[in-house]
Amino acid sequence: MNDTPSAAQAAVPPAPASPLANMPLGLFVFTLLYGGMTVLAGVLAFKQVQLWPTDLAVESGIFAFLLLVVISSTMAQLYGRQFAQRIVWWGFLPLLIASLLMQLVLSLPASTEMVAGRADDLAAFEQVHSTVWRVWAAGPAAYITSLLLNIWIFDRLRGRNSGGTIDLMVRGAIASALSQAVDSVIFITLAFYGLFPITNLLIGQVIAKVVLSLILVPFLITGGVKAAKWLDGRSAKLGA
Repeated sequence: MNDTPSAAQAAVPPAPASPLANMPLGLFVFTLLYGGMTVLAGVLAFKQVQLWPTDLAVESGIFAFLLLVVISSTMAQLYGRQFAQRIVWWGFLPLLIASLLMQLVLSLPASTEMVAGRADDLAAFEQVHSTVWRVWAAGPAAYITSLLLNIWIFDRLRGRNSGGTIDLMVRGAIASALSQAVDSVIFITLAFYGLFPITNLLIGQVIAKVVLSLILVPFLITGGVKAAKWLDGRSAKLGA
């Protein structure tokens, strides 16, 4: 049998490469993390954590949201402001899907076993997630405003010699502190105003986010940039 390809077979052009094949590995990984954090921030936000030893409080979604700041700043640094802004806008998609799925689950009847044997668990689940709609509604408003502001400030502070570690940390700290203060005011007011007194929570949230932005976020952004560069370099070697 002759295994030599025919002229017709030889003329068939190769299949085009998938766009993902040319996507830097760091960008791929950080995009996945970003989508996960957008959903997790809304889920965590319903629990308030006390800032010991004070009476001030902070909503737990702050931890996931600060990672959103780190990821978006890392993307802006390595892949450009426009791409980072695009990721922020696309972050609405997992938020929307999660919200719709939550409403679907709430509308479905519980199993007879759960109603009979775990009624307290069912009541707790429905109480939390049926009132979390305000959190889901407040989240997008605070999310889009603060993260786009963070990217804008972070990019505007970029100088000609902005590749140094100190410069990166300073820009990250300033952008995060300002944007997260704005985020706190928007989110706490829309999500919890009228449910309980929000003064201590609002003050605690602003203080916590500003302090963490100045102390923790700069190091996380630096680490994020290094991690993304390492992943990009690894994917380049594997693709060589």
